[in-house]
Amino acid sequence: MVMPQALLEKSLDKHVSLLLKDGRIMEGKFTGFDEYMNMVLDETVENNVAGEEQRRLGTVVLRGNNVVSISIL
Repeated sequence: MVMPQALLEKSLDKHVSLLLKDGRIMEGKFTGFDEYMNMVLDETVENNVAGEEQRRLGTVVLRGNNVVSISIL
């Protein structure tokens, strides 16, 4: 079984896609996290559920309990 912290360490400095509880998808370079699994993404792009709208956000700090899944791109 892969522990969450080990997966996050393996994902550092890689391009990732995060699915949030509200259905948004955040894509960006994963640059950091803390013991609560709060995450920092650089060069972030937010996509809505339908995938038709994009917003460039830059650097974003996401609270860990809002993240449903992480995918390395």
